[in-house]
Amino acid sequence: MDCLFCKIVAGEIPSKKAYEDDQILAFHDIAPIAPVHILIVPKKHINRANELTEADAALVGHIFAVAANLAREYGVADGFRILTNNGESAGQTVSHLHFHLIGGRKLGEMA
Repeated sequence: MDCLFCKIVAGEIPSKKAYEDDQILAFHDIAPIAPVHILIVPKKHINRANELTEADAALVGHIFAVAANLAREYGVADGFRILTNNGESAGQTVSHLHFHLIGGRKLGEMA
């Protein structure tokens, strides 16, 4: 597979890990838009959010629980954003479901 995030999960491409378990990998974004910008990626390859099913509910719940723990760990629990883009027109540049944990500065309004 020629997926950037699958290669990071497999250890073929290095990353600055923030968290890892058997289901997900969280690592620091190489082009952060805030002091805290961590990508949270399921190890299971899912192209994007609209491919999620009820069978993925526990995985998505786990991702959000880990995001909350990371927000506390990185000192942004009082104000952070979790976001995912679905498709190119929404700004998704890697076709592997991922969530951005962003915080550490005042975040503007979303358009």
